Amino acid sequence: MPLLDREEYIEQAYFFRTFHERLDENLPSQEILASIREEILTTTKLPLALDVLRDELMHKGRICEGMAHLSHYFAPFQAFVMSQAEEDRSKFDQRIAFQILEREARYRAETASPAGLFVFQFECIARNRLGYREGMDAIGADPMYDADWREWIAKARSQLGVVEFADLIFFRSEAYVEERRRTAGPDYVSSAPTLFGRQEGRIARANRGKDPLYLFAALQRQLGYPAIPRAKSARELQLPPLLEQRFQRLEKRMQLLEGESQGKLDLSEFYVNPPKFTDEVE
Repeated sequence: MPLLDREEYIEQAYFFRTFHERLDENLPSQEILASIREEILTTTKLPLALDVLRDELMHKGRICEGMAHLSHYFAPFQAFVMSQAEEDRSKFDQRIAFQILEREARYRAETASPAGLFVFQFECIARNRLGYREGMDAIGADPMYDADWREWIAKARSQLGVVEFADLIFFRSEAYVEERRRTAGPDYVSSAPTLFGRQEGRIARANRGKDPLYLFAALQRQLGYPAIPRAKSARELQLPPLLEQRFQRLEKRMQLLEGESQGKLDLSEFYVNPPKFTDEVE
């Protein structure tokens, strides 16, 4: 598939973000697709793509089926992420999938580089445990990568678990070539194409032997690579005020029922001025 125009990726980012937001409002997916279609620029191909997604959703109940059919418009990695989110037994949250796709589309619309896009896509697979085999195949089929990149991605896939991820980047970087020229002489020429820049190589070298997550975080800090969205922790999740009040009332009712069943019902807390009962007769 060819690379799309910038306006296509901008509209894609809007689509993924808006779909995620309206999912939180408990709206049906068919209605979400229909409403977003009216908002998307008609100068792009996305409205036609949304028609296909809506038809596939109605017939097969999965958006990823339509994305796979539109391989000339949606990148293979986009369809892969959505397919993993729509698996029946998957623990991968669909809302996180839409956030990933939004950030990827926004990055493509800005100043995306093959190196930055690869690191982002690989971290998505690693953090969410989406499967390296199918995930790397989907990455390698992306139109952002040329023949040299595709060849390296195929080799990297077979070397995962044997060679550190930091080494995979460092040995294909300009920093590695500079290091070899200091030892082997200024005429040294790498036999393999250089895919990563000097900064990527230096950061990868500094993170050899460490958790790859530190490498991802350093690349995001130093080079502005897009960060991966993560699921909110239990502490970060907050219920709407009205729903929280209802839960508190249900909890209080449960306490009263338990107290009544055990013969320990105490209603004194409900009195403004609790009465005092004595055995003395006036």
